[in-house]
Amino acid sequence: MPQARPSLPKMPAAIQRYGLAVLSVSVALGGSLLLERLHFRNVADPLFLFAIAIAAWYAGIGPAILAVVLSGLADSYFFIEPIYSIYITLNDLPHFGIFLLFASLLTGFAAVRRLVEQQLLQSRDELQREVAERTQQASLLNLTHDTIFVRNMSDIITYWNRGAEELYGWTPEQTTGKHSHQLLQTEFPIPIEEVRAELLRTGRWEGELQKTKADGTRVVVASRWSLRQDEEGRPVAILETNNDISDRKRREEEIRKLNDELGKRTIDLEAINKELEAFAYSISHDLRAPLRHMVGFTELLQKNASSVLDEKSHRYMTTILESAKRMGTLIDDLLAFSRIGRVETRETAVSLGDLVKEVLAEMQQETGGRSIAWRIGALPDVHGDRSMLKLALVNLISNAVKFTRTRPQAEIEIGYMEKKEERVVVFVKDNGVGFDMKYSNKLFGVFQRLHPTEAFEGTGIGLATVQRIIHRHGGRVWAEGLVDGGATFFFSISGHRR
Repeated sequence: MPQARPSLPKMPAAIQRYGLAVLSVSVALGGSLLLERLHFRNVADPLFLFAIAIAAWYAGIGPAILAVVLSGLADSYFFIEPIYSIYITLNDLPHFGIFLLFASLLTGFAAVRRLVEQQLLQSRDELQREVAERTQQASLLNLTHDTIFVRNMSDIITYWNRGAEELYGWTPEQTTGKHSHQLLQTEFPIPIEEVRAELLRTGRWEGELQKTKADGTRVVVASRWSLRQDEEGRPVAILETNNDISDRKRREEEIRKLNDELGKRTIDLEAINKELEAFAYSISHDLRAPLRHMVGFTELLQKNASSVLDEKSHRYMTTILESAKRMGTLIDDLLAFSRIGRVETRETAVSLGDLVKEVLAEMQQETGGRSIAWRIGALPDVHGDRSMLKLALVNLISNAVKFTRTRPQAEIEIGYMEKKEERVVVFVKDNGVGFDMKYSNKLFGVFQRLHPTEAFEGTGIGLATVQRIIHRHGGRVWAEGLVDGGATFFFSISGHRR
């Protein structure tokens, strides 16, 4: 296989430029000598000037000066008497002066022209690079769905991306050259002069604007403006990005209206609560007095007229007294129930174990003589109002004691389940008469009873009181049971953080 010839090293650029000057002068000299032999006179100077011009144009100032020197020497040696010598007389000086003047002018014009050409070429290359860069940036901006457009300091649109076309409906051809605020019918939250002042001071501005789309519909946008400046710091353009927030603003308006409505309802509820407080006060004072009279005079009548009354009349008197006393208990329970909704909770760390012990100690008279198997598990500390939680436990435990009365061996268990999301679930379980689960939604209603009063006493307010207390603590109450199979009541409450 033949070996490839090694490539010759390229000449340095300086040698090439100066070589061009020598070559151009040599060609001019040769042409002049040939024309002189053919009897053409005075052709040397124009040819040497042409050679100098070529050297200045293509090689630059240095090679042009070399061409001037070589041309002067060649002209003096070959064409000025005495020939073949460098001797110059005073008569030859004007000739050389004119020659050097023309040569200098040619060199200067060529150098200036070459410099201008180089600057133009450099400017063209920079412009091409900038155009390519801007084209690439515009292509990237078109890839995003964000609304972006550029306008000059007179608000005339100069760039409009695809996101702007998708939002507003106008194409770049329809918007370029148009006044942006007039086209989009922009509404500002503050005077536009203040917006421009902030933009010029900080280089950016952000705010919400209302604009009009091509189909005439209005849109609310979150608008961001960025100021572009030239190398001397003068503002030249504004880049604006818009994000459609119309749906968000509609939702905010809906929420505002709902809050206003809620405020009105809150005022109405406060008025209703005041009416309820007045009603409770009326019950406390106006109903208690006649009730006390009824009980007192019935007891006097029973005491003073017992000798003249028969057995049936005695039974009537006893029924009146029991009903009056039951009505007094009902009034007390109603007042306690309404008071829970008005009293402010005083939340502290509360030991449920200590509360249960207190409740059981206070209920000894009620449970005395009964066979009750108590199973009290370890109970946690919780965060709440101690007096309210004690009342809730009194109602739940009393409920278990009452509905296990028919059992020869009552079983009542109090404990709690695992913590879930910083909340504990406490339960009170019994083996009493239970209830039908399809009526469980009635358990916690005021005056709702699942058993007749003749079988189990009560006003039907105890469990409603429990529910109101637990709801005031941010928890919930529920129950599970079977007819004649016992019942379990649960409530959730926040555990105390140690």
